[in-house]
Amino acid sequence: MTRIPENDRDIMEQAIYLPLVLIVLNRDLSVVEKSPFKLKKPYLELIEETMKAVQKELANVKSYLKKNNLKVEQVKRDDAFTMFLFVYQGYEEHHNYFNPRIRNKVQELMLYYLFKRFKPTDSPLGKTEKESG
Repeated sequence: MTRIPENDRDIMEQAIYLPLVLIVLNRDLSVVEKSPFKLKKPYLELIEETMKAVQKELANVKSYLKKNNLKVEQVKRDDAFTMFLFVYQGYEEHHNYFNPRIRNKVQELMLYYLFKRFKPTDSPLGKTEKESG
C-alpha cells in the first residue's frame, strides 16, 4: 500500500520516463545527423523541438519535486525489472517496474511529444500539461 497520492506518484513517474524519452530522442538525433537523408533539416528540427518540449516538462517536474520534498532514485536494475526509491515527505517506498512497461510508456510519451501534443486531447502523463505547472 502506497502513501503517495496518485497525482504525486504520476509526477514522480514522469521523473523516470521523461529522461528516458530524452535519451532516445538524443540517439535518434545523432542517427539522423549521420544518415544519408537528402533533406535532414526537417527531421532534425522535429527532434530538436520535441526535445525542447520534453526538457521544459522535465524542468516543471523537477521543480515540483523539489518544492514538495519528493525524490526518485533508481536503486537497481536487472533484465526484467528496475527498482526505484520514492521518497515522499520523508517516507521511503520501493517501487518495481517491469522493463517492458517502462519501454512501452516511453514509446507512448514519444508519440505524444512528437505529434499528439498538437491535437486537443489529454496528455498521457495522467493530466493535461496546464495542470502540472
